[in-house]
Amino acid sequence: MSLATVYSRAQLGIEAPSVTVEVHLSQGLPSLSIVGLPEAAVKESKDRVRSAIINSGFQFPTKRITINLAPADLPKEGGRYDLPIAIGILLASKQIIAPEVLEYEFAAELSLSGKLRPIKGMLPFAIQCLKSSRSLIFALKNQEEVALVPNMCAYSAKNLQEVVLHLSRTQLLNKLTLSEKQMSTQRLLDLADVKGQFQAKRALEIAAAGGHNLLFVGPPGTGKTMLASRFNTILPALTMDEALSTAMIASIKGMSNIAERFYERPFRAPHHTSSAISLVGGGTNPKPGEISLAHNGVLFLDELPEFDRHVLEVLREPLESGTIIISRANAQVEYPAKFQLIAAMNPCPCGFLGSQVKSCKDTDVQIKRYQQKLSGPLLDRIDLQVEVLEVDHHTLTNIDRQVSSAEIKARVTVARARQLKRQNKINAELQGKEIDQFCVLGNNERLLLADAIQKLGLSARGYHRILKIARTIADLETADLISKQHIQEAISYRKFERFRQ
Repeated sequence: MSLATVYSRAQLGIEAPSVTVEVHLSQGLPSLSIVGLPEAAVKESKDRVRSAIINSGFQFPTKRITINLAPADLPKEGGRYDLPIAIGILLASKQIIAPEVLEYEFAAELSLSGKLRPIKGMLPFAIQCLKSSRSLIFALKNQEEVALVPNMCAYSAKNLQEVVLHLSRTQLLNKLTLSEKQMSTQRLLDLADVKGQFQAKRALEIAAAGGHNLLFVGPPGTGKTMLASRFNTILPALTMDEALSTAMIASIKGMSNIAERFYERPFRAPHHTSSAISLVGGGTNPKPGEISLAHNGVLFLDELPEFDRHVLEVLREPLESGTIIISRANAQVEYPAKFQLIAAMNPCPCGFLGSQVKSCKDTDVQIKRYQQKLSGPLLDRIDLQVEVLEVDHHTLTNIDRQVSSAEIKARVTVARARQLKRQNKINAELQGKEIDQFCVLGNNERLLLADAIQKLGLSARGYHRILKIARTIADLETADLISKQHIQEAISYRKFERFRQ
């Protein structure tokens, strides 16, 4: 029987479900048909595969060739099936003998000359291949991504001939070695560059320590963007699991330099003209958006009210759940989106409401209309809302040493370690009974917080967020219990209510 079976994988969100490539040669007029829900790029593979096989020195069978990509109800897209299809045809036509072929999975696009080209989403492919206890054969240019996976048995090849020689045990490929991942030491930005703004820096430290969302409100030129752009420099490095999950999304998106930034937390800063789909992801075959590319890192939205209101509202669910589910007619995919939101805005259209230097020229109606571009439910999800005012000329011209990012990062790392040891998660992720268990208050603290709820009109979510901020402040001071001072400082970061009057 002229039948061959080869394993590969599809791409569905961050998952890489197994695909069995079955090749059958039978008598009849020479033809090649692909079944199993292939899309245009997969259907076109028959022409690439034919040329690659001939230009690699093999014969293309003059028979009726049927290729089945199973399971049939799983959409197949891209050129990743070129290599497994070519291997299947060579096996079915008895041009190569490879009894161990079922111990491998294959993924690469073929050029007409037979060279192997890289594919997107190679990292989730490799991780799932490892779980299936098979070896992987792929294109050389995907080597940096595959080398990130520990204990991976993989072989990179330049062309189809090298793969055939390896399978026939004539000339073995070199086994891939684990990449030596190192944290980048190049830091061009530092919080020491920012003079003054001690409250804003304190808010950044609390946000980094507990994983809280943060909004800077203030006149133009006060350093809001400068502060936010340095937030990444005080965050702890990613753990191996976090780094892999972040790198998988970058791999699906086809981003470069994944290995070089493996342990660095992503920092995404989309322009305010971005659409809702570009932010959350989407398309006919859903791809990750900015919030997923910021997974385990930071999403920075500058000039927050300039974003379309509908665009901002789509952030509400992912801010709570840490995931985004994108549903389309032919697929439903779930992407992780556990990010920290850092935002900056002016308090009014002219920007100078509350300024110490220049008076505001806007009317109350204009100010109210501008601030109402941000909905209450969205603001309720932002833990720290901090006013950033101008720095006086004495502070600006002062050449005294400022606190560096490295010093703040050291305190943040210690605080996070306390949280992980106590509750196995950071404070921003505490839910329900966990808040009652780990954010215990005394009578005085409870009365203070009850009074704040009435005066600020806080929702239940706002109440819980103040509790979690207070817990983070206590952790930064290595305190086991939340004190009255911690509660007072946490309440002081709900500043935006003043602007909404």
